[in-house]
Amino acid sequence: MKTIYRKLICIATAVAAVSGFSSCIGDLDTVPRNPYDKVPETAYGKDEAGYLQGLTKLYFQFISNDTKDLQVSDGGAAELIRAFWSVQETSTDEAKCAWADDAWVRALNTNTWTEAQNDATYAVYIRTLQGISYANEFLRETVDDKLDERGVDETVKAKVAQFRAEARFIRAYFYWMAVDTFGNVPFITETSDFGAGVNPEQGTRTELFNFCISELKDLASDASAMPAARSNYPRADKGAVYGLLARMYLNAEVYTGTAMWQEAKDACEAIFDMGYELCGNYADLFRGDNGENPDALKEIIFAAAYDAEQSQSYGGTSYLTLAAVAAEDVVEEHIQGPDGTEETVTYFPNGVNNGWAGIRVPYEFVSRYFEVSGQDYNTGEYECGDARGRMFYIRGRSESMDGSLYVFLNGWSCLKFNNVPHDKTSAEWADVSVTKAYSDIDYPLIRLGEIYLIYAEACLELGQQTEGLPYLQKLAERAGIEKPAGYTANTIMAERARELYWEGHRRTDLIRFDMFHSASYLWPYKGGESFGGQAFDSYKDLFAIPPTDLTANVTIEQNPGYARTL
Repeated sequence: MKTIYRKLICIATAVAAVSGFSSCIGDLDTVPRNPYDKVPETAYGKDEAGYLQGLTKLYFQFISNDTKDLQVSDGGAAELIRAFWSVQETSTDEAKCAWADDAWVRALNTNTWTEAQNDATYAVYIRTLQGISYANEFLRETVDDKLDERGVDETVKAKVAQFRAEARFIRAYFYWMAVDTFGNVPFITETSDFGAGVNPEQGTRTELFNFCISELKDLASDASAMPAARSNYPRADKGAVYGLLARMYLNAEVYTGTAMWQEAKDACEAIFDMGYELCGNYADLFRGDNGENPDALKEIIFAAAYDAEQSQSYGGTSYLTLAAVAAEDVVEEHIQGPDGTEETVTYFPNGVNNGWAGIRVPYEFVSRYFEVSGQDYNTGEYECGDARGRMFYIRGRSESMDGSLYVFLNGWSCLKFNNVPHDKTSAEWADVSVTKAYSDIDYPLIRLGEIYLIYAEACLELGQQTEGLPYLQKLAERAGIEKPAGYTANTIMAERARELYWEGHRRTDLIRFDMFHSASYLWPYKGGESFGGQAFDSYKDLFAIPPTDLTANVTIEQNPGYARTL
């Protein structure tokens, strides 16, 4: 990962910001008895370093696997990227998990969740609101009056202004995740009352949407201290701001009842003027050096950065690589050694050092969206003209999950996330991969390929397909398939499935196209234990507010369809 991120991780034991929601509240007026404990009065000071520490805590919220403040089964399950991915993907046709003993797995695999707390949805709820509270505290502690009290000079103040802009963006991103997953959630900002006995009020989805849009538009303005696009990787910049704006406008009708297609189109066009380009090789976007590869960085707009040595977590892209293969998926290859003699190397096909036998793709999804043929489950060979469909692994697999959802070798494994650098083969990387217990792959949170798809969909809704078509054609050209001569809503939905699979978009997309809960679109085990699938209740377009927060804050209303108490 970038050196700047390594430095951020090294100071991730940042200032202990105080949460603003009732279940994690602390007493801000208490000075620690231990003089080495950090509070705002002692943590920030005059220098830039203290404020960078505070900002680091906000970024680290994406990848933290600390279980001290979450009641989950293990550290990996506590991580936000992993939890949000599981909620977005295993509840759909794109992924199923084989871990039958994990309670969240059965519920999400079959869309049978209730108000009962499970690790995945609980982690998304707590991590997002916790991150929002950390951002609020950072913003409270970096106002001009407090900087003046500490004797901060103008040079450091300018850096703090940038850090504040990044904090506001991160807060908006967390709010988007919470709004998309839960709808109405506690609404807290840096000006909200907080402290012991204060219960934050619940904001409506529309209120929270409008707040995020207002914040993002301000951050996108010329007067904003947000860094210029492509200048701050892997941290946020104006490209990330416009990317989140485009995504929120895309789903505005779901969130508020009012479509905002022109606004979505405008946000995309702003990104088109910022110098981003498609990565030449689709697979390189998800390789172990994507945070250093200049070609991949042309396309990635905002990412959660992972480093096998510094950001060690069994969530994120470690989860997406280790859980995608089984322990028996070791490949043996004979190669010519430096002295000309034959050597035998063994490796996992996606550059990891173990296999958890967890997540894979139903064959029905692969068959529906990729023209695969000639599959041989003994050799692992199959044919696919679309470059995006060549990253599945089928050796030793069975095609169908019918009657055996929790047998990992049933279905197609997905090796889209591959820890081998883009300029190495798995055999060349074998000696390194055995020493790496974690992933080096940055997780793209926003990238240009998604923006092209948002633009095409917005143009379609505005009756301007001729403007959107070239962007679909660019994606097809990169994939090596025939360019479309026109397109419909079905084209968009299918292309999003091909371009964005396993990137955490699927549930949101299915909801926007009215395909998530309805009988109009079925997949294996949708809505229950039947392989053929069935419709389920529409209230499950949102998840239940966790019972722990309902107990802590009696003013919060549970989402319709779910009981308030167990």
